[in-house]
Amino acid sequence: RQLDKIAHAAGTDFYNPYQVALAEKLVSIAPGDFEKKVFFCNSGTESVEAALKIARFATNRKLFIAFIGAFHGRTLGSLSLTASKPVHKRKFFPTAPGVVHVPYPNPYRNPWHIDGYEHPDELVSRVIEYIEYWLFNHHVPADEVAAIIAEPIQGEGGYVVPPKNFFTELKKLCNKYNILLIVDEVQMGLGRTGKMFAIEHFNVAPDAICLAKSLGGGVVPAGATVIRKELDLEPGAHSNTFGGHALAAVAALKTIELTEKYLPNVQFLEKLFKERLMEIKEKYEAVGDARGLGLAWGVEFVKDRRTKDHDVELRNRVISEALKKGLVLLPCGKSTIRLIPPITIGEEEAKIGLEIFEEAIKSALR
Repeated sequence: RQLDKIAHAAGTDFYNPYQVALAEKLVSIAPGDFEKKVFFCNSGTESVEAALKIARFATNRKLFIAFIGAFHGRTLGSLSLTASKPVHKRKFFPTAPGVVHVPYPNPYRNPWHIDGYEHPDELVSRVIEYIEYWLFNHHVPADEVAAIIAEPIQGEGGYVVPPKNFFTELKKLCNKYNILLIVDEVQMGLGRTGKMFAIEHFNVAPDAICLAKSLGGGVVPAGATVIRKELDLEPGAHSNTFGGHALAAVAALKTIELTEKYLPNVQFLEKLFKERLMEIKEKYEAVGDARGLGLAWGVEFVKDRRTKDHDVELRNRVISEALKKGLVLLPCGKSTIRLIPPITIGEEEAKIGLEIFEEAIKSALR
C-alpha cells in the first residue's frame, strides 16, 4: 500500500511525512529528558559513521575510545572501532586513525581476573581507572577525545553484560572531561533486552544512539542515529540518498508499534531463559558462563572451568547438532553461542527450543 502513495522522496530535498513521523517517534521513546534530532540511513555501520562525524563536528576533537570485544561495523570508520575478531581487520590495516581500545568490563573474562559477578564494583573501578589514570595520564589527551562509544551489551564480542553501574560511572567520566557518550544499540536495541533500548537497564541517557537491524522489521534496510539536538551538523555536512526511505519509515513505525506490544512477553520469558540456562550451566562442566537480558543470551563453552580455555570445537558441534534437531543457533565471541529468539516467541516454543539446546549439548559431548 505504501508504494501506491510514495515510493521514494529524498528527505534531503523533499518533504517526506513518513520520515518525519518516524523521527518524532524515535525522539519520543529514546532515553534522555532533552531535545533530540535524528539522522536516517540504511544500516548499522552507516549509523555509527554518522555518529563519529557528528561527534567530531560538535566537539572539534579528533579521538575516540572504544572497547575490546566491540563490534560497530565494517566500513572504514566503524571498522576502526571494531575489536571483536581479527578476521574483521586482517589485510585492512591501517584503519581510520585516532581510535584507542580499552578493556570492557566483562564479568567472566577480564585482564585483572576479577570475578565480576562477585565483585562488580571492583571490575568497573578498574576499567574507569584504566581510562582515566593510565590512558589520560600517559597516552591520550582527555581534551582531544570526542567520544567514547560502547555497546550496552556486547554482541559479536560474546553477548557480554557489564555490571549494572558501569554506564553510570562511564557517563560520569565523560561528563568530567566533556566527552560525548555514543551507545551502539544496533544489535540490542528495540525490545531485544526487554526494554526499547538496552541502555535503559543502566539508567543512563547517552548523547547519541545508533540503531539499525530490527528497525526495518526485516522488511527493508533501515538505520538511524538519534542525537542531542545541539550536536546537529550544519546543512550539507553529511547526507545519503535513501536514508528515511518512505517504505523503510513505514516499516520502522509499525515495527516499533509491535515491539512496544511485545515488551511484556520478552520480560516474562527472561525468567524462563535465565532459569533454564543456569540449570544447564550447573549441569555441564563444559558450560563456563551463561549471561543475558530479556531474549538476548550467550552461553560460553570452555575446556576447563578453572582455566577458562575456550572450546571452539565443542561450541561448533553444539550448533551443528542443534541444526539437525531443527534449532538454528549463531556463534559469537570466541566460543559462545547466542540464543536470540524472535520477541514474538511463545512460552511453549521457548521451552521446546531450550530443550533442543540441551539435547544438542548432550549430543556434542558424546
